[in-house]
Amino acid sequence: MTTSTLLEPATSRLDLEATEVGSVFVSNYPPYSAWSAEAVPAAYEALDAAPRPDTDLGLYFHVPFCRRRCKFCYFRVYTDKNAEQIQGYLDALATEVERFSVRRAIAGRPLRFVYFGGGTPSYIAVKQLLPLVERLQAALPWREADEVTFECEPGTLTQAKLEAIRSIGVTRLSLGIENFDDEVLRINGRAHVSTEIDRVRPWIRDLAFPQLNIDLIAGMVGDTWERWQGTVERTIEYDPDSVTVYQLELPFNTVFSRGKLAGDDEQSFADWKTKREWHAFAFRRFEEAGYEVSSAYTVVKKGRGCKFVYRDSVWRGADMVGAGVSSFSHVGGVHFQNADRWEDYLPAIEAGGLAIRRALVPSDAERLTRELILQLKTGRVEREYFRHKFGRDAVDEHSESFATLQEQGLLAVTEDRVTLRPEGLLRVDQLLPEFYAPKYRGARYT
Repeated sequence: MTTSTLLEPATSRLDLEATEVGSVFVSNYPPYSAWSAEAVPAAYEALDAAPRPDTDLGLYFHVPFCRRRCKFCYFRVYTDKNAEQIQGYLDALATEVERFSVRRAIAGRPLRFVYFGGGTPSYIAVKQLLPLVERLQAALPWREADEVTFECEPGTLTQAKLEAIRSIGVTRLSLGIENFDDEVLRINGRAHVSTEIDRVRPWIRDLAFPQLNIDLIAGMVGDTWERWQGTVERTIEYDPDSVTVYQLELPFNTVFSRGKLAGDDEQSFADWKTKREWHAFAFRRFEEAGYEVSSAYTVVKKGRGCKFVYRDSVWRGADMVGAGVSSFSHVGGVHFQNADRWEDYLPAIEAGGLAIRRALVPSDAERLTRELILQLKTGRVEREYFRHKFGRDAVDEHSESFATLQEQGLLAVTEDRVTLRPEGLLRVDQLLPEFYAPKYRGARYT
């Protein structure tokens, strides 16, 4: 495969057909490849400056341990760490949070949201989780937070572990199910099987978590139209409060991607048209079952008061401290990321400081574009929001891009708002590069 066939969202790809190697999902702007070690001092300056008024603060913990590495996973995860190594990492994580908590931009501020992500946060033992939370709560308490999310892999859960997770104030339990078909799970390297998914449901129900979310992926290797229909119906029967549906992609550092780049044609990947059709079917069935669309990826059950505080806050420019290896932060308008290797992150914390590796100070125009891009994922952008916050109209700032997408029937623009049409919502990550500044088009995303 030549370099020209590799894909990155820094180039517009509205005509994307085959699933090739390259990132598609857009989680930030400007692209991460624009971040640099030279900008790291700006991150420390932001941490030592007074916080911006009326800005939410959140906390993200990266727990990078898994029973098995999924073949489509592109996150920083480890499957080879023993109990002692895991404990050492968790101690470093708590120490890092304690150091963040005394910085001027963070100290004394209430947390609006907390997110335990991974990896698999539910991988760690109760005897490790509870002491960790005790230290974290002492440094940055979240008892008054609007949302505390905890990601889980069904096979790592026991009733006692779920009770512990509930006891630390988790309001949103997110199950990484991905698919209900055991053969599809096996082919894609998932550690759990469907019996484990079914086993945990009564425990979750009895503990009355305020919100149960299920993650699904459309287009997993080995999936078929019939199997996908079965997964959607099983999800409806499971009765979660919300469902998140992603479309399989192939970032560079996945097992599937390495095989594809090496010329391994054993695996067949669904094309984007198929994935959009499966995604559209899922949303249609969920709506028939009493759900409503909340974003390009999420549906929520009507009447249950579901919230996505983490998502909505981050997409509107909130401050967020990210703790752990490779974690991303955004404080005072400055983006920064921790060291992304175990052997760099731990020594940095042990040396008595933080572990910031690269950073970016975006311009005002880039800040506006970032929020515009991310909020488009909800399917709706209010123009007055940008006029009030930035003193500029986001639609006017990107008039040519909006005109192009409107001509293609992917969205509608009025005096008050932008609304994505269903086809635009299903391919939102492929249309977002239309708003990139010229210098970022063609640049590698990561």
